[in-house]
Amino acid sequence: MERIKKFARESKVSKSEILLPNDTNMINTLMGGRLMHWMDVIGAISAQKHSNSLVVTVSVDNISFRNPIHIGQVVTLQAQVSRAFNTSMEVYIKVVAEDIPKNVKFESNSAFFTFVAINNEFKPLKVPDLIPETEEEIELFNGALRRRELRLILANRMKPGDASELNSILKI
Repeated sequence: MERIKKFARESKVSKSEILLPNDTNMINTLMGGRLMHWMDVIGAISAQKHSNSLVVTVSVDNISFRNPIHIGQVVTLQAQVSRAFNTSMEVYIKVVAEDIPKNVKFESNSAFFTFVAINNEFKPLKVPDLIPETEEEIELFNGALRRRELRLILANRMKPGDASELNSILKI
């Protein structure tokens, strides 16, 4: 039986918030924990759209805080599934901030989250294959296997020598 396939664009989700004082730290910039919460929520929505099921977060890659977001700026989170495996999905999340009065827009953060689709008994479910279309979607899709192997190695679920995709790049 052939697996269902869905386009990457079908999982796209976007959310905007204006940064208010209750979401900031002591130096009036966006609190890292609040941003991670927003990223987890939007990532889960994207994964649910792809899998049409409940999902749970299983890993989060490095989240680097490149540019601070200040009170009054608008924060926009954009998420989409970058690749689907058997029961898991890698979701790419990009965070863009905008100072509307100054007409300045900048990327603040990005990260890859991994979600697993589950049924009502909390057992993993197979997810549809992903079809990338745009240049960016294809680039994200092609890099996902290497990122997955690295995640599995770091979690001690794969031996470095078994990471064929990573080894082909590193020439090991």
